[in-house]
Amino acid sequence: MCRPIRALTEAKGHDASKHILSVFGGAGGQHACAIAQALGISSIYIHKYASVLSAYGLSLADVVYEAQEPSSETLSEKSLPLLKERIQHLVSQCHEELGKQGFDSNHIECEIYLNLRYHGTDCALMTLKPSDAENWNFEEAFVDNYKYEFGFHLPDRSIIVDDIRIRGIGKSAQSSPISVQEEVKTLTPVPVDPSKADGLTSIYFEAGRNDQTPIYLLEKLPVGSKVSGPAIIMDANSAILIQPFSTGLVTSNTVVITIGDGQKSRITTEMDPIMLAVFGNRFMSIAEQMGRTLQKTAISTNIKERLDFSCALFGPDGGLVANAPHIPVHLGSLSHAVQYQMAYYKGDISEGDVIMTNHPAAGGSHLPDITIITPVFNNGEVVFFVASRGHHADIGGILPGSMPPNSKELYQEGAAIRSFKLVSKGHFDLEGLTRLLLEEPAKYPGCSGTRCLRDNVSDLKAQVAANHKGIGLVKGLIAEYGLDVVQAYMMHIRKNAEAAVRDLLKGARRRSEGKDLVATDFMDDGSRISLRIEINPEDGSAIFDFEGTSEEVYGNCNAPASVTHSAIIYCLRCMVAMDIPLNQGCLTPVTIKIPEKSMLAPSETAAVVGGNVLVSQRLVDVILKAFQVCGASQGCMNNLTFGVGGKTVDTKTGDTKVVEGWGYYETIAGGAGAGPTWHGQSGVHTVSVHCVFDFCSCINCRFQPLTSLFRWKKKKNFCSI
Repeated sequence: MCRPIRALTEAKGHDASKHILSVFGGAGGQHACAIAQALGISSIYIHKYASVLSAYGLSLADVVYEAQEPSSETLSEKSLPLLKERIQHLVSQCHEELGKQGFDSNHIECEIYLNLRYHGTDCALMTLKPSDAENWNFEEAFVDNYKYEFGFHLPDRSIIVDDIRIRGIGKSAQSSPISVQEEVKTLTPVPVDPSKADGLTSIYFEAGRNDQTPIYLLEKLPVGSKVSGPAIIMDANSAILIQPFSTGLVTSNTVVITIGDGQKSRITTEMDPIMLAVFGNRFMSIAEQMGRTLQKTAISTNIKERLDFSCALFGPDGGLVANAPHIPVHLGSLSHAVQYQMAYYKGDISEGDVIMTNHPAAGGSHLPDITIITPVFNNGEVVFFVASRGHHADIGGILPGSMPPNSKELYQEGAAIRSFKLVSKGHFDLEGLTRLLLEEPAKYPGCSGTRCLRDNVSDLKAQVAANHKGIGLVKGLIAEYGLDVVQAYMMHIRKNAEAAVRDLLKGARRRSEGKDLVATDFMDDGSRISLRIEINPEDGSAIFDFEGTSEEVYGNCNAPASVTHSAIIYCLRCMVAMDIPLNQGCLTPVTIKIPEKSMLAPSETAAVVGGNVLVSQRLVDVILKAFQVCGASQGCMNNLTFGVGGKTVDTKTGDTKVVEGWGYYETIAGGAGAGPTWHGQSGVHTVSVHCVFDFCSCINCRFQPLTSLFRWKKKKNFCSI
């Protein structure tokens, strides 16, 4: 229930945790505390007519009218008088429209918003005027909002007013003369004696069963009564559950519940099956919310529309903890990127630092996939990492789109960045970023820098914002349960995944009657991918040996070692018939052997753009063939890329100039192989490390989760592109 609430709220630009949870429906009171706790909400209002509020509320509802005008003013003392004049015009318009609906001016309130952004950026934030009537300091409010959203601000930039919005609210004449908040301030809470409860019952909470949970009848509780949880408050139409460490205050029309933070004192570091599921979903939810923030704030088609991005949470060792169901070729290799940066900086990372990388030797996949890594600090120590990887439409190279089919060397594919502090102690390094993306790639013969730096900058800021969102959620989880409990369940989840994979491998060993699993397949140029899987029947460990794979090719069909890890962890997760988060535990029983200087472990200067999008698909085919679970996919992503702009040379004068342009990249559906109980499918994105993990492969149907390859196939959940 919490995921859609959070998704819809944040899609409209609001932070759910800053709101009050208002409950209606007969069963709402039973779930309110748990939902508020998961959303980070501290206050709950449950009206005495909550069970029939849909009908009763019609007569109490406020009426809202919004008026909006575009603008292009720069926010300053000079422009403020003109803005005030336009604001007053829109306020008058709201009063006029609401007056036509029967509201007099005494029952109309107006909220004033300016949609603001920094000059040169694309992300505008709707900023509410401070409540003080004489305070028109929108700049301070905007800077606070920007720092909250992105984790940094741009102090040397002017602020542009994109539009003006007035929200007129017609207050219902039947509304209470005093708000709930105002009434609470006037009350002196009187604790209710549990011994005077109207009954007792037994309830099972997360921390265990409570056999002496008191029940109170709402009609017998005077205004000002304070009920401590665990408890139930009942009336003729509904039951309100107050969880442990929370309290309920009875007002004239409402029960106000305040969520406490005592949960962490009751949950221990010992593994509990129920809490294992809770933490698994909480960790995954963090990555999902990071992804929603990234999609919301990005501007490029690749990230915002094609959804070619991934977000994940990592432990202090850099190992994957949980991910959202994004792009698997990213997720399996992201831990390599995090661990590379940990070794690179050797602890020289401060709070407020954000690291950028895309080099294949540093855990990257191919160069357009830029990874943004941010450490999560707690009391001065790094306790987690959050990371996001997005496919940028262009980062330079010999062709627009940075996906050249004819590249032979890495430099021909665009900017290659081992490590760069994009944000250093809260300062966004735009100058350094411009040098790396625009100037450095253009130094090579026949190459250009990025053809649309503005899009790169905006999408990178969106990735920083996504990480910032993840940090806030991780810290909230730590505040709720305690660092020791959160990190303990991180390890429990990994061990659970490890046990599931070991069982899977033991089963595969039994089915093969003790023989090694062997498979071979070829690329179109004849390059071989060979795999032998040796499984230990005692402990369920396995060696994935790619001996016999062809040497590095002088082309771009070379895959970084991190891509092979992605393919393996993806296939193992697909074959596990359990609902577990994809995490580092899946690879704990596995030893991976890749021949040096082969096409699966190429040299640092080798071109890799085809390795990420073509070899990765064929790798999955080989692994699934070895386990004999399904036929091969088409084994190709059918990449289409085009664009304009970049560095050009005047044929007459020989002068060089840079033309701003654009790039576009798309994948075209291929086909999926058949299996023991299903037919093959055509015209679909297939079971590959570059489709949407654990979902129907059609990118438009990523909202229908499935738990395993087998259940997916049996449901025949395919869509025509």
